[in-house]
Amino acid sequence: MEEKWMKEALKEAEKAYGKLEIPVGAVIVKEGKIIARAHNLKETKQTATAHAEILAIGKANKKLNNWRLLDCDIYVTLEPCEMCMGAIISSRIKNIYIGTLDPKKKQKIDIEKYKKEYGANIKVGIMKEESEYILKDFFKKLRKNGGKDVN
Repeated sequence: MEEKWMKEALKEAEKAYGKLEIPVGAVIVKEGKIIARAHNLKETKQTATAHAEILAIGKANKKLNNWRLLDCDIYVTLEPCEMCMGAIISSRIKNIYIGTLDPKKKQKIDIEKYKKEYGANIKVGIMKEESEYILKDFFKKLRKNGGKDVN
């Protein structure tokens, strides 16, 4: 089941890729159904907080008419930044599924801290190769084309 939802998050990452956004996607699942999906839109919206996770959380809040996303799971293709982890924890999402860790980050998320302090369940490496590939391919093409295009 984890791969099924991560594939959906990867579809969101592909949408970001097509918009020249860093290709990260997220989906939020409740009771076996996707209730929200999003991808990075920082460049499109020119907003620093337009990360896939933040946008998905906002959509899920609206769908459930509640800031608490109890009994929800989030699937994200790339390790969340501190802002996004804060939002995930604050929204009460307990199950966090991550495609790949961010190779550029010096400080990886402290999985044990989030487990101990917040009761979060974090699983890393779901469709790891696919999650890494889309990022590497994006940046490789972006560098090749002088930062202007990936096609």
